Amino acid sequence: MEEVEKNIVAMKVMLAGDGEVEPNPDQVAQLTLEVCNEDVIALFIHKLLILGWEARKNLVHCWSIMLKQKVDSTYCCVQYMENHLELLDFLVVCYDNKEIATHCGGMLRECIKLPSLAKYILESPSFGLFFKFVELPNFDVASDAFSTFKDLLTKHESAVSQYLTNNYSEFFEQYEKLLTSPNYVTRRQSLKNFYWSLPTPLL
Repeated sequence: MEEVEKNIVAMKVMLAGDGEVEPNPDQVAQLTLEVCNEDVIALFIHKLLILGWEARKNLVHCWSIMLKQKVDSTYCCVQYMENHLELLDFLVVCYDNKEIATHCGGMLRECIKLPSLAKYILESPSFGLFFKFVELPNFDVASDAFSTFKDLLTKHESAVSQYLTNNYSEFFEQYEKLLTSPNYVTRRQSLKNFYWSLPTPLL
């Protein structure tokens, strides 16, 4: 495992540089392509739990870079995730494990920046889990879940509008429970998010 974590550090340096030497664009593109072609993304996501905290942090940093990396004319990491959408569901469910919850949350929020990936999560049964995760007893995990929940409801208005059109009653029934939660932090955060997190036509 120590060797794996060293490789993650080396990958981070190759992608982001070391503060003195800038990353080589050709090497970054080649690494990104290999990570996708060899299914390394799925491996890293599924093995997050056995990595150390620093390795997870480095991996999230690497992910944020690779997801934005275009190889030739293709964002290959985005395409990989579009072809392996079950990985998004896996990342959502990871909020149930406080050891990796915030790292998975960071990876999710990077994915949510992409309309196709955000749309999938909104339409997936796993989206409903956020109503549970934002009330988890661990404050850091619940706060992270709220950040992801907020991004899902604000980043792509068209997808959110479509989701709410199809799930209006169910969504607001669940959201009302957050607004009346016995947990003060949940109530305050839900109320704070309510007005600006929904598409304008629905206000």
